[in-house]
Amino acid sequence: MQTTFNSIFRSFLLALCLFAGTVQAASNVKVPILCYHNFHPSTPGSMTVSTKKFEQQLQWLQDNGFTVIPLQELVEYLQGKKSSIPDKAVVITADDGRDTVYKYMWPIVRKYNVPVTLFIYPSSISNPSAPYAMTWDQLRELQSTGQFDIQGHTLWHPNFKQEKKRLSESEYAKLVNNQLVTSKKILDKKLDIDVTLLAWPHGIYDKYLEQEAEKAGYVMAFSIAGQPANKSEPTMTQPRYMILESTSMQSFAAIANSGTRGSR
Repeated sequence: MQTTFNSIFRSFLLALCLFAGTVQAASNVKVPILCYHNFHPSTPGSMTVSTKKFEQQLQWLQDNGFTVIPLQELVEYLQGKKSSIPDKAVVITADDGRDTVYKYMWPIVRKYNVPVTLFIYPSSISNPSAPYAMTWDQLRELQSTGQFDIQGHTLWHPNFKQEKKRLSESEYAKLVNNQLVTSKKILDKKLDIDVTLLAWPHGIYDKYLEQEAEKAGYVMAFSIAGQPANKSEPTMTQPRYMILESTSMQSFAAIANSGTRGSR
């Protein structure tokens, strides 16, 4: 009788350990978020990725069993609102709203049928002084495809460290409010959306900025810390990987593989 009880108890403990291990593994799921900026077939630049390399990267993801998921889906998972995500998940984002996203990124995104989140600073959109940027009509066209989600990147992409040094405390507070609140209002009105996500310009943030972003209505914000997003990271500083033309395919593979298998 005692032997039977001990056997049952050991089986129970083993099952409990396996369950706990599964729960822990699910809670530690890591997902790489890729951050792009500029695209061009031939013109180089510090933030420019050639269309050839970008397509090569998407083809590699496809060939190696990765699933590109919408950033919103990952956000819901990180918030605990979604219980599972696909295995080998990856997220694609592009910052700033350059017209090369419309001209060169979109055809490749359409070919591979992957979702993309665009982080936009609206002061540049349809602005003659920013000829590198998209127009509102182009943004709406991308939005209408269902493949592009549009989120915030402040009003005019300031360097918060520099602004804090040159401004008084009250002036800096006004600037921060304008960058976070006004930009969201413009995007919401122009595109008939509710912006809830933010990419920090230059990857710069601090506790004050995080608190102000939450007050402004952002539920999650993203840096460029070069590691996968996961539930253990602070909500307002989830990391992303900067992808450049100099990013080799070996490095790209390592970035993609920095994630862990999704929970089911």
